[in-house]
Amino acid sequence: MKTRITELFGIEHPIIQGGMHFVGLAEMAAAVSNAGGLGIITGLTQRTPELLAKEIARCREMTDKPFGVNLTFLPAVTPPDYPGYVKAIIDGGVKIVETAGNNPQKWMPALKEAGVKVIHKCTSVRHSLKAEAIGCDAVSVDGFECGGHPGEDDVPNFILLPRAAEELKIPFVASGGMADARSLVAALALGAEGMNMGTRFIATKEAPVHENVKQAIVAASELDTRLIMRPLRNTERVLTNAAVEKLLVIEKEKGASLSFADIAEEVAGVYPRIMVNGEMDAGGWSCGMVAGLIHDIPTCKELVERIVREAEEIVAGRLTRMFARQPAMA
Repeated sequence: MKTRITELFGIEHPIIQGGMHFVGLAEMAAAVSNAGGLGIITGLTQRTPELLAKEIARCREMTDKPFGVNLTFLPAVTPPDYPGYVKAIIDGGVKIVETAGNNPQKWMPALKEAGVKVIHKCTSVRHSLKAEAIGCDAVSVDGFECGGHPGEDDVPNFILLPRAAEELKIPFVASGGMADARSLVAALALGAEGMNMGTRFIATKEAPVHENVKQAIVAASELDTRLIMRPLRNTERVLTNAAVEKLLVIEKEKGASLSFADIAEEVAGVYPRIMVNGEMDAGGWSCGMVAGLIHDIPTCKELVERIVREAEEIVAGRLTRMFARQPAMA
């Protein structure tokens, strides 16, 4: 498959593994890249720029294919060492960066000077246009279905993707609700040049997370996610569990007086306990509604090849038959 995304990033298939906290390690990124997609190392999972540099080097030992690094810019009293992380990316020879969170404009000159291609995650058309205006090479358009932070507009991909196609000149990929060949074909039909998968890639053999996490995704239905932190306008879609349901009760009881401190126990620092230790009720962790479409735990290679093969069958088979010219009636 050739799209503007495969040409931009030098990859075989228009399938990207988005940055995910405590999931996007070297083995995850390398497995996706070796399968012909674009693997992504999650920068801030590495506590320091020095550790990120080591993770980039570790990934290079596992693949000779293109891979990227996710760098999420978050407001914080004591922000991460972003200059150090950017330097580690550039010095490591990484040529693709997935940015997320706040506007990455401040970091664009250094990245562009180093020949780095930037794809920014957006949850709205207006943010996508801003990313285009500041020089991003592509955007990942994240619909309301997505795991993690879907923004505050609540627009699903069936509307958001064609709206993005109407407005954008740079290529974009669809994110949120992406799991299989049907997702890819639909995304392409709606104007995207590929798709970004998060939750689906967690449920793969190479994903460096506890088996409990993978089994929880397979067992979940499309009804098993919840939106938390809405009152704080920092909405996150997570898989439900005891801690999440407790958090939602606190949000309801506190109402307009809710502060982050009220729910910190359920959201702050829980990822190592969940992803590494498999403590599934430790707190809220990002998961998309797409969990309802995930029924197995294949290798990344099996998954990507299956998606591409079945996408071709859908387009060349089912859809082509629908448009086949019928013989005229006598």
